Amino acid sequence: HSICNMTMDSNSMTMPMSDPNAWATAMNNLGMPPIGMTGQPLMPDFDPNLGMMAGITPMNPMMPGLSMVPAPLSQDIPVIKEIIHCKSCTLFPPNPNLPPPATRERPPGCKTVFVGGLPENATEQLIMEVFGQCGDITAIRKSKKNFCHIRFAEEFTVDKALFLSGYRIRLGSSTDKKDTGRLHVDFAQARDDLYEWECRQRMLAREERHRRKMEEDRLRPPSPPPIVHYSEHECSQLGDKIKDDGKFAEAVRVLLTWLERGEVNRRNANNFYSMIQSSNSHIRRLMSEKSQHEKEMEEAKEKFKTALAGILAQFEQIVSVFQAASKQKAWDHFSKAQRKNLDMWRKQAEEIRNMHNEQLMGIRREEEMEMSDDDMEDAPDSKDSEDSGVSQAEALKEENDSLRCQLDAYRNEVELLKQEQGKNQPIRSEEDSTHSQQLSFLQQALQGMQKQLLKMREELKQREAELEKSLEDKQQLKNQVQNLKEGLQNLQNTHVMQVSETESTFLWIISTFLHVHPFGASIEYICSYLQRLDTKINPSEVEALLSRLPCTFRQELTGVGASLEKRWNFCGFQGIKST
Repeated sequence: HSICNMTMDSNSMTMPMSDPNAWATAMNNLGMPPIGMTGQPLMPDFDPNLGMMAGITPMNPMMPGLSMVPAPLSQDIPVIKEIIHCKSCTLFPPNPNLPPPATRERPPGCKTVFVGGLPENATEQLIMEVFGQCGDITAIRKSKKNFCHIRFAEEFTVDKALFLSGYRIRLGSSTDKKDTGRLHVDFAQARDDLYEWECRQRMLAREERHRRKMEEDRLRPPSPPPIVHYSEHECSQLGDKIKDDGKFAEAVRVLLTWLERGEVNRRNANNFYSMIQSSNSHIRRLMSEKSQHEKEMEEAKEKFKTALAGILAQFEQIVSVFQAASKQKAWDHFSKAQRKNLDMWRKQAEEIRNMHNEQLMGIRREEEMEMSDDDMEDAPDSKDSEDSGVSQAEALKEENDSLRCQLDAYRNEVELLKQEQGKNQPIRSEEDSTHSQQLSFLQQALQGMQKQLLKMREELKQREAELEKSLEDKQQLKNQVQNLKEGLQNLQNTHVMQVSETESTFLWIISTFLHVHPFGASIEYICSYLQRLDTKINPSEVEALLSRLPCTFRQELTGVGASLEKRWNFCGFQGIKST
């Protein structure tokens, strides 16, 4: 038989066997099912009397043509081992009912197999003929006995060689004992395999480290650009950047670095002074931005408070619905389960309503505290507000004067520099350039100062207008205080007149009664005496009447423990005695 007669079919492997996984695993590892040399399933060439079902297309794993890659083979399909015809030998499959041949644990990177049970007359050529169909063989180490070691070029080839384990081999048509054997194929440990595997693992680890480093480098934030050293050109550019609101943050960082590096000297001190002054002028802008943001925050707070109040009103309505449903005339008509649910819902709604109510009250308390703080700061007394307004106006005037002085100083400096330039024409060009630089800086500063002066004047006018308004408010407050004082006086007068004729009679009787009881009397004792005159006397009313006149009646505690009692004493004459 020629090698072309080795046949297999991946479509009709239906016969069950004891080890359905060996060849299927090998083929699955390869990602392909077994195929014949031409890639087509061939007709069977075997004896149906060998325990195989006739008409089943046989499967042969010995396939030199692995160029085609069909879909992976399912491991659920049982594998049928068939007779394999080689050029100088025949391989008979093992009994399907026997247990699968035992194998050792697979060493890492294994490319070498141990083959035992070879016929005594087997040659290297025969071994190459049988196992060469699994894949490229790099070395065969044959022993004098009936075993050998075969090293393949690829790892997956080992799985295909293991498929032949358990096959009976017969050389030609001979039945001699020396020409037959039962193959046993197993994994073999080889130092070369392990070394190659370790090298590959190290290479993969290196690649992984490199990949991680590249990823980290990609994700790392970029370093800030290096800050240039001071020069006249850079200084003039930075002066413009500092005045620009958008570039100010970057420019001030450069200025800070220059100052920390110690770039300032006597020649460029004026330049630095101008840049620092420009930085200072941004404070006003930042303050206005802050106030704008605060205003937006207050608006958002107000919006939230309004929305919360609306939500709370709806919660109140829901709670009212539950309360109305809980009243007897409606409650009696609901079933027990419905009542239980209504109770539960009502409690939940009340809890949520209370929680929102507390939140809203908290916001209002905070606002009241803020308002009270503002009142304390702004105008606890109108005199303070007036004084503060005056002091602010004075401060603005002083600042205005100081700015004028600085402006004059700058003008004088500019004039001096112009004169120096006129006198000293033949001076070195470097000094000339520094003078022109200083002149430009001074002119810029002069413009800035003029703008600032105009702003200060406007603010002064605003403050004066506010001062006039505060004086008017003060006058209004004084009038209100006067009205309140008059109202209070009227209230006190009416309060004195509130003691009615009946109460004065009772007071006169109680005073006489207590005068003859120097150690005092309890309220019950006093009331029992008064009830002889008027049966409608209430002890709590009498006690309230006595409490209203602390100069005439005094309450004392007498006794200890269980005998402790409150007694009222007459103390009207004590004030007269002391005077």
